[in-house]
Formats: sequence, C-alpha cells, structure tokens
Amino acid sequence: MERQKDASMADRLSPRQILDRLVAFPTVSRDSNLPLIDWVEAYLQSHGIRAHRHWNEDRSKAALMAHVGPQVTGAVVLSGHTDVVPVDGQHWTSDPFAVTERQGRLYGRGTCDMKGFDALALWALVEGHHRSLRRPLQIALSYDEETGCMGAPPLIQTMQQVMPKGALAIIGEPSRMKAVNGHKGGAGYRVHVRGFEVHSSLLPQGVSAIMEAARLIMWANARNAENRAKPVGPLAQLFDPPFTTVHVGMINGGTAHNITAADCRHVMEFRVIPGESPQDWCRAFEAEVDVLRAAIKSVRPEADIFLERFFDVPPLVPEAGGGAEAMVRRLTGDNATHVVSYGTEAGHFQAAGYSAVICGPGDIAQAHQADEYLELSEFAAGQHFMERLLADLA
Repeated sequence: MERQKDASMADRLSPRQILDRLVAFPTVSRDSNLPLIDWVEAYLQSHGIRAHRHWNEDRSKAALMAHVGPQVTGAVVLSGHTDVVPVDGQHWTSDPFAVTERQGRLYGRGTCDMKGFDALALWALVEGHHRSLRRPLQIALSYDEETGCMGAPPLIQTMQQVMPKGALAIIGEPSRMKAVNGHKGGAGYRVHVRGFEVHSSLLPQGVSAIMEAARLIMWANARNAENRAKPVGPLAQLFDPPFTTVHVGMINGGTAHNITAADCRHVMEFRVIPGESPQDWCRAFEAEVDVLRAAIKSVRPEADIFLERFFDVPPLVPEAGGGAEAMVRRLTGDNATHVVSYGTEAGHFQAAGYSAVICGPGDIAQAHQADEYLELSEFAAGQHFMERLLADLA
C-alpha cells in the first residue's frame, strides 16, 4: 500500500493519509484529544457529513460520532478510541508521533492500538457518504479508553440521543481481522489505607497501613486460589486463564522501617469471566473492606480505608446468532472461536443493547510497546474488509 500525495481537506483521503494525520496528534490519555477531534470534524464536514460531540466534564476532551446513509435505525457502528498510552521511558527508533514505514510495517504510537482502525473507519464513512447505502453506517470515536473505557458509556448514550440507534457495533481493537466474540469484564479500585504512626516497638498501639493493606492483598490471593480450584464451565474454558482474576499491580507507602506506616496506596483490579458479574465481585471486595475498616478503627479511630472506583468494563458475552458476529464472519470468512482476557468498549455497547463483536487490524502484542507497529498487510486487510462492508450495506 503506497503512501499517496498530500491532499486538501475536501479531497477523499486514503486510509494511509488519514492514519498519518491521526498519529501526528499526541492524544495520550492524560492530555486533550481536541486537536484530533477538531481535525476529524472538519474533515467530515468538508464532505457534508455532520458530526456530533460529547464533551467530558471539564471540556478538555470530546468523543465524536457521525451517521451516513438513510436516517433510519439499524446502522452498523464502527467503534474506535482516540487516546493512546504514553511513550515516557520507552526507547523508540523513530518519532512515535509520525508514521514511519519500514520493512512492511507502519511504526508509530497508536498505529496498532487503534488509530489504524480509526483511519479505516473514517475512510469508510466518507466513502459510504458518497455511495448509495441502503443501510446506514455510523462511527463512534471515544476518549479515555486506555484509562478504563470511561468515555464509552456517555458516548453511547449521546449517540442514541442525536442519531438513529444502530443495531450492531464492530469494535476495531487489534485482532488480526479475526472475529472476537467474547472478553472478560473488569473493574478497578484505587485503595488508600490510612493508618496511625507509632514506633514499631509499640506496634499494637498503632495501625500499620501497609500491614493492613496486606490483608486485602491476601484476600485477593485467596480468591485467586479459590477460582483456580473451581470446576471450569464451558464458557470460562474459552479464556486464558479460565477463571476470574484479582490483581494488585501497584503499591506504595510507609515512612521508615521502624514506624508503623501512616499511609499505603495500591490498586485492586478484577478481570471477570462472562457469566460472573463484576458488580458482585465489587460488592464482595467492598464488604471485606468494611470488615477491615471496622477492625482498624477499633484500634485507632483516625484510621480508615478509602476506595475510588476508576474503571468498570462489562464483559462481552458471546451471542447466539448475534448480528455483529455473523456479519464479521461473513465479511472475513473467519469461522473460528476467539476470545480475549482484556476488556474493550464492546462490553459497553452490548450492555446498551447493541450486538457487538471485536474485529480490527494488528496484533494486540504490539499495543503499548516501544516501536509499536501495524503490518502493512494487516492495514490492507482492514481496507479490504471495509470495501466488503460498504458493498454489503449497499
């Protein structure tokens, strides 16, 4: 796939030209994505396509959605996110915010996860606008996916208010253009245990935030052991690992080796198999926290535990006869079963009443890495998929 010459905004840009523009916007999740959204909206408007926005609370970020084809319900939604993970501390051999082509690969932050799909979706939307579609096509570009899919629920709610509701959603996370019809749900907490400092020789008179946080971590270890020992059901056995996991990946706290820790902070994360409820796991964890909170307050009333829920992702449950999966299988020829253990915005679309499936170019193994890349062959396969989708809608 050769890179085409530069074009004016009103021209119909190639997927590669659109990808170049998208990657050039450093839309790291901690920063604004508005320059990218401004460009996308202007590009769509230059072709007579009206776009709608949903703003976050401080208006530093926005999601964007648009509809082409007849103004009726039943659209196919192409769903992608605009944010990328940071490049801090990574060693890149080329500029991460410029697409560099070498040895059959397109290097750049987000080429794989997932601006490659975003570029293809924008190309398809403009192409669809200039063709006679019988079934409508929509695009949904979110923010804050990388920080826990937090931007998806308000985006989906806004879509249903400003456009005819779509019927099925194709979430373009990298799947090597395979139909992924299931993923685990997830939830995460930032946990702050506040203790009470005394000299360690007087341990019973104080509350060590670190030692009390360790009780919650041991609770996680015990749940993992229980889950691993349970019989594996037919749906769970599709996943690796085939059970719900509870994980602590970050922890910090304490002042000195001989002082009971005044504070300890860690993150508690749940990856929940379809068939189990993330909400049930959250309630179980919060109940354990309530018990521990009462215990430490009985020693020192000043002690406490604070929880901040920072992500909540519903599972994607395989759909018997689901329209999204059927369409992707028809367009790709993929009839194998694929599930993943990470979460995506597909679970939110399914929870909102859309048939949902994951299918996008690239390999998830390249996501978030230094020298992230998308194979040219995968990008070409993605464009072929979009061509077949447009033909199907027409």
